[in-house]
Amino acid sequence: MAILPGALLAAALAFCARPMAAQDWFKTGTGLGVSKARVGVADWAARNPNSQPLATEFADVVRADLEYSGIVDVVSQSMNPTQMPSVPAELNAQSWTDPPANAQLVAYGNLTVTGNNVEVDGWLNDVRSAGLPPVLGKIYRGAATDPQVRIFAHQFAEEIIEQLSGGLPGIATTKIAFVSARSGNKEIWVMDYDGANQQQLTHLRSIALTPRWSPDGTRIAFTCYPPAGAYLSAQICMFSMLTNKQIAWPRYSGTNSAPAWSPDGTKIMFSSSMYGNPELFTADSTGGRPKRITYSTGGSTSPAWNTKTGQQVAFVSDRGGAPQIYMMDADGSNIAKVDLPDMGYVIDPAWSPNGQLLAFSWRRPDGNYDIYVMDVVSHQLLQLTRDAGRNERPSWAPDGRHLVFESTRSGSRQIWTMLADGSEPRQLTTVGENESPNWSNR
Repeated sequence: MAILPGALLAAALAFCARPMAAQDWFKTGTGLGVSKARVGVADWAARNPNSQPLATEFADVVRADLEYSGIVDVVSQSMNPTQMPSVPAELNAQSWTDPPANAQLVAYGNLTVTGNNVEVDGWLNDVRSAGLPPVLGKIYRGAATDPQVRIFAHQFAEEIIEQLSGGLPGIATTKIAFVSARSGNKEIWVMDYDGANQQQLTHLRSIALTPRWSPDGTRIAFTCYPPAGAYLSAQICMFSMLTNKQIAWPRYSGTNSAPAWSPDGTKIMFSSSMYGNPELFTADSTGGRPKRITYSTGGSTSPAWNTKTGQQVAFVSDRGGAPQIYMMDADGSNIAKVDLPDMGYVIDPAWSPNGQLLAFSWRRPDGNYDIYVMDVVSHQLLQLTRDAGRNERPSWAPDGRHLVFESTRSGSRQIWTMLADGSEPRQLTTVGENESPNWSNR
């Protein structure tokens, strides 16, 4: 099976590529301001009776991934035609383009379980250009297990999203690291982007905070509290996703916290009081050659590297009184406060993948902590959460169309995701208290 050649693909997807008549700065910065292609997802055909549960699971996951992508309008299952295609020869294009489906594209296929193995065939067709070959065709083979079929479904959904977004990656196979106290101590956990497969990584039986994925997804840097005599002192710790073990990272004097990776993965910036006042330092990815970056009378913490340029860093400092966000060059020069139209506490800066937008949590004088997004050039603002508990620690998905954050809106501190315009909030965790989410790049 092959992907449709570029010229034909461009023609097949012209419908979903038309920009809206009026795009504002936010729609341009997130890619959420384009017309959405209407996509039907057929039920996957089970080739034998024991294939049915996995076939249903595959179609359900593909449908859910597309619904939450932010770039397509998925046809309701109740509007699907009665005849479900399992291979291209069975596809009746008109039954999908006619009301009530009114689809532009259709995803469909079949699944076969043989012994302990599964094969999944999947296609995507432009049903408004029925004479064209499939836009996408894939075959997946592996173990006949629910987790493996979910992985295949996520991969197929990502293939579709990449085709419809002009090559931008989807997020269905990404992970979210977070802190959970459900085991009795605050430990680092990880889960799929949709909240599935929540697994505990660390077993420090102490305190773990602020997990941050390395750009390549192989390591997680975080704040830990290893014992130092009779005291607990915050330090930077490192966990390897390749070995599933904690790996060595130097301990420095004072308290050391809030690690942030440089976009190329060669450096980590963190807050340290090794010389007295909490200031920002950089070190190489193994913890060597620490170098002081900031010098002020107040504390500095929560650095966030511009993921696009690697040349700008946003951070939080109370040097002017209340915590505020400041910008600087990566070497510590050209420090400037980010001016906002109101007072309050401003924390948790997070750069969008394209380096144009900055998300943060802001407690204004008359409100609670809420998530905002700012255009870093024009300083235009958009408030994403409002009157729904305390909302903090935003982190961008690699597609720039989603954010993960922590919120108390359900009565306890939990992890939520939403589209980058604040719509479609979804709760991912429910057990125990959960906080400090961080979205992987891949």
